[in-house]
Amino acid sequence: MLKIWGRTNSINVQKVLWCCGELDIPFERIDAGLQFGVNNTPEYKAKNPNALVPLIEDDGFVLWESQAIVRYLARKHGLGSVCPEEEKVCADADRWMDWNATTVWPSLRPIFWNLVRTPAEKRDMPLVEISRKGLAASMVILNAHLAGRTFVTGADFTIGDIPLGVSIHRWFHMDIARENLPDLATYYERLQARPAFAKYAGLPLT
Repeated sequence: MLKIWGRTNSINVQKVLWCCGELDIPFERIDAGLQFGVNNTPEYKAKNPNALVPLIEDDGFVLWESQAIVRYLARKHGLGSVCPEEEKVCADADRWMDWNATTVWPSLRPIFWNLVRTPAEKRDMPLVEISRKGLAASMVILNAHLAGRTFVTGADFTIGDIPLGVSIHRWFHMDIARENLPDLATYYERLQARPAFAKYAGLPLT
């Protein structure tokens, strides 16, 4: 059985759990990271020298990096569905996954860590506001792209929606000013209606 190391409130672990939920992949999850430790043990570092979560082991195959894990599981269990078979659609999904990692996440991370995981007296609020503006600019781009689309690559849900989904969940639930982006809001409602999102990704922020 697939083994997943990582805590359920990790944005990167949630990507993997959501993907498994969409594809009905059975798995065993082992708490790791932050208060659970485990990830700093020699045994764990032998599998992932970065000492981060998530980490998976699938029939002896060890893999880390959340986006690589999502792609691997989707190709293995969801080729032609969550992982598009058509090359151009698959490349489009990859594009949005990478855009989330390179453009959205660098702005989202400082906001999340300051507002959710840092005591109020230690928060860097100037950094939060600078990051909020960067994140808002990304959300404007995504909102414009989603006009006339059901999901990020078109009519069908794909791996491209998974990293974006966990990011915009935080956008809508962090205590920040948000622009009025109706297509993004509608897209988020569609994601919320998916059972696997609700179970694994639509959780309170901690």
